Parts: sequence; structure tokens; C-alpha cells
Amino acid sequence: MIIYNVTTNIHESVHDQWMIWMQHKHIPEMLATGKFSSAKMARVLIEEEMGGITYSVQYTTDSKETLQKYYSEDAPTLRQEGGKLFGEKMLSFRTELEVILER
Repeated sequence: MIIYNVTTNIHESVHDQWMIWMQHKHIPEMLATGKFSSAKMARVLIEEEMGGITYSVQYTTDSKETLQKYYSEDAPTLRQEGGKLFGEKMLSFRTELEVILER
């Protein structure tokens, strides 16, 4: 199992708009690709020097191959909308995690 983790710092001035977009549009669209079986959103409990509020969204997928299909087939379009809507008020980085043990 692979976890595709997207960590995002969002500026307070667009926070509420971003949360609505994430919960009602972006995360459902990610799941609708059929490449992820679940999504979990969590607030990161640190205060950033740059300000803003930081969140982690973890999407679960079955394999690295499926994640690569997401990158080639879906990622450009899905990432573009966030950039258009929030621009420099949203800063994201992505991490791939391989699950070793789950109890």
C-alpha cells in the first residue's frame, strides 16, 4: 500500500474558501479518479514562521504503479485548479510513503 501525502500551507485570508474547495471539490475529484481508495485530512499541529495554517491530506492507493498513472493521467489537471484559485497563498509539497506495517 502507498500513501500519497500532500502537505499544504494555506494563508489565513483564503483558508475558509480553500477548506470548502478541498472538502467538496478537490478531495472528491481525487477519489473519483479511481486511483485512490481513501483520503484522510489532518491539521498539522505546528506554527509556521511564514504564518498560515498547514494541513496534510493522505490518499491511499494500492501500488506505486497506480500512483504513477495518477501522475500521468490526472495530476496536471487537478493541480492546476488549486494554483488558479489560490496562487501564492497556497504552498504544497508532496511525499510518497510505503506502508510497512499496519495494525
